[in-house]
Amino acid sequence: MRRSNGSGHYYEPLPQYAGGETLEQQNDAMADELKDKVHKLKSLSLDIGDEVKYQDRLLREMDDDFEKTGGFLGNTINRVLRISKGRHNYYVFYLLIFSVVIFIILYIVIKFR
Repeated sequence: MRRSNGSGHYYEPLPQYAGGETLEQQNDAMADELKDKVHKLKSLSLDIGDEVKYQDRLLREMDDDFEKTGGFLGNTINRVLRISKGRHNYYVFYLLIFSVVIFIILYIVIKFR
């Protein structure tokens, strides 16, 4: 059945498919599939955002720990340098002897255990 819109153009009816589905039913099915995919994508992007926040917090904590350790190590080195520049240069010599003795004791304990 054809209709005329008055200007001589005719409209064709929507085609029917073998399964009896119309284009509207197919569009509804595809829209539902798209809705499910969008929901999954949203869930995935939220999970990625949570992971990024966790990793950022972890990296900031590590950066703070490294800064604290660097400050502590810098203070220790400054103290050793201050001791070595003082009148009592024997402190560095005593520290060296103490370290050697400790390493020898540890070697003996580990070797004969």
